[in-house]
Amino acid sequence: MVGIDIGSTTVKLLELKSRPGHYQVDSYAMHPLREGAVVERRIRHMQDVVTALRAAVEQAQLHTRRACVAVPAGAAITKTLTFPASLNDDEIEARIQLESDKHIPFPFAEVAFDFQRLGPNARYDGQQDVLLVACRQQDVSQLTEALLQAGLEPDALDVETFAMERIFGELRHQLQPPQAAEDDCVALVDIGATMNSFHVLRQGRVIYSRDTVFGGRQLTEEICSRYALSLEEAGLAKKRGGLPDDYSREVLEPFLDALVQQIGRSLQLYYTAGRQLEVKRLMVAGGSSVVPGLSERLAQGSGMEVAIANPFLRMKINSRIDLHTLAGEAPAMLTACGLAMRARR
Repeated sequence: MVGIDIGSTTVKLLELKSRPGHYQVDSYAMHPLREGAVVERRIRHMQDVVTALRAAVEQAQLHTRRACVAVPAGAAITKTLTFPASLNDDEIEARIQLESDKHIPFPFAEVAFDFQRLGPNARYDGQQDVLLVACRQQDVSQLTEALLQAGLEPDALDVETFAMERIFGELRHQLQPPQAAEDDCVALVDIGATMNSFHVLRQGRVIYSRDTVFGGRQLTEEICSRYALSLEEAGLAKKRGGLPDDYSREVLEPFLDALVQQIGRSLQLYYTAGRQLEVKRLMVAGGSSVVPGLSERLAQGSGMEVAIANPFLRMKINSRIDLHTLAGEAPAMLTACGLAMRARR
């Protein structure tokens, strides 16, 4: 399966092959997007996205064209419903359609939905829990159309939250001890270019999520402004260094302070929302998670263990892939990897 992550500034593509007991990374690619092509995870200029996807497909030299892409968590309605255990799939579908106005806040004619049985209800005999996921049909059509125009075969449409849950099974082994990480609440913060997504997971399930419009782009733009560089030059300088001596004090430190404050605010809102379970571990991901000093600053401010997410530590890597380059880009590949992990299904 090929996982496709269409971000605000980059499209990311990752191909996984399922092997007994493990995955193998067969190919991957990242390609920049033109400014404004995707705004807050919504496609605004289709042709720009298709052009970037085609370039990524060509760069990756894929073995398969089967692809999975995701809608943002904020665009999907996710609910657990309770129905009589005697209902089969056709009957459940009919009930969801009949009662759609209770569960879905937009006209049913505009809806794409799916459901999955979760098993018997824990409290009531003769009842079953059913997970319902719905979004606007236009979101499905737009994403599948982008894949088709890029020469890919849309195999599944997922939700970013589910991709995070899927990849967490690989990430929790980075936390010590891994057994405790399964039961403890772990915060996973995906720091993108323009947004950061804060998730709290317990026993492999997301129990809280919050998106904040703040990301690595703020640092890049500050470098542009202060040192008269283009966005591309600033992005390279941010990764490779070589900036003037006042960079750390005048630019990097204020950015780190603001980012740590944003993450602390998300954690505070988690508790304010009535959550009683304490967050004991913190993982950071996304392209800006490797900014020098971030993990140390978070550990100091929170008192928690902090790890930079790498979904590939336990995976086999195709020999044609440069391991050093992949390791540097691994924290940005979480969503694409979580989508590609559907290959085992």
